[in-house]
Amino acid sequence: MKFSEVLGNEQAIVQIRRLIDADRLPHALLLHGEPGVPKLGLAMAAAQYLHCKNHVDGDSCGVCPMCRQHQSFNQVDTHFSFPFTNSKGDSSSCDANDFMDEWREFVTKYPVEDYQAWLGLLKNDNAQPQIFVREAENIIRKMTLSAYTAKYKVLILWLPEKLKEEAANKLLKLIEEPYDDCKFILVSDNEKGILGTILSRCQRIELRKPSTPLVAQYLVDRYGMDQQDALALAAPADGNVIMAERMVQTGSEFHEFRERFIELMRLSYQHDLAKLKAWSEAVADMKREKERRFLDYAVRQVRENFIYNLHNPVLNYLTREEEAFSTRFSPFINERNVEGIVAELQRASADIAGNANGKLVLFDLTIRLSILIRK
Repeated sequence: MKFSEVLGNEQAIVQIRRLIDADRLPHALLLHGEPGVPKLGLAMAAAQYLHCKNHVDGDSCGVCPMCRQHQSFNQVDTHFSFPFTNSKGDSSSCDANDFMDEWREFVTKYPVEDYQAWLGLLKNDNAQPQIFVREAENIIRKMTLSAYTAKYKVLILWLPEKLKEEAANKLLKLIEEPYDDCKFILVSDNEKGILGTILSRCQRIELRKPSTPLVAQYLVDRYGMDQQDALALAAPADGNVIMAERMVQTGSEFHEFRERFIELMRLSYQHDLAKLKAWSEAVADMKREKERRFLDYAVRQVRENFIYNLHNPVLNYLTREEEAFSTRFSPFINERNVEGIVAELQRASADIAGNANGKLVLFDLTIRLSILIRK
């Protein structure tokens, strides 16, 4: 992977590039950030840039033998370690070499690392992936061999917070006093979960959430989406690329939510109690978490419709279908009722989260909304 393929975090890319150019890349570098923030790709791009023989415009060339080896996962001085389980038996009897086919599929299929997708590829729902003592021994064995084709050998360790304590302790001396040709790049979703003795020996770079326009462009490029629709999905994801992708992949749910929201607003304005009761019973038939996702969607739509009245398209994140409804509906969301409507939707969500009866909560919500919507 090249730096140009990494989503966002240009400042971190510049920092890492300068360290490599000056031959001052630390022996242990920790890239950390929230789940859904692209990090693994940057680690891979850094390793490729470190090995590339022909840098072009501050990036790896992508065509030299080293770059081609990186792109095909055949670079012999680049190693990967990651948490895993063993569906066939005791996970502690395995090491990462046993899961390289799944790993190559994972990093190829998912440009932004998705832990849930990794669990699916492991095909073992009954165990939590970890990095075991045997894998630590495997890492030590690899990193004590001399670099073969490059000045440095690199270990990219994904999710060091999944290291079992015994495994972390085994790696401690190697990370603290590495061989001259060793570079460790650790990639973490939760730096606080890393053993303190490991964490203290790493130079840390925190990666930030990519902007909404960047995430939207990623969705356009990856899924061929319309730009407006991509922006509407990227906005509520708030920089979490995985969440944005899941919203794309569950498009049918958002279509359902849009229709449910439109029906709720129309029936509330008509104050049709019989139909509102039927609506509340139908929505209550959803699973509890889905009900809450719908209410979160409704909160966002109310806010978007209030902003729509400002007639500034830059401020709005609505899909084309949502905007078609908002052109007529937005005047009914105003300064007299917007805060009340949002508060009622959020209260209903909190009540459902507290195991209240969904039918009663939702019917009460519809009655309150039918009063507020007419203000």
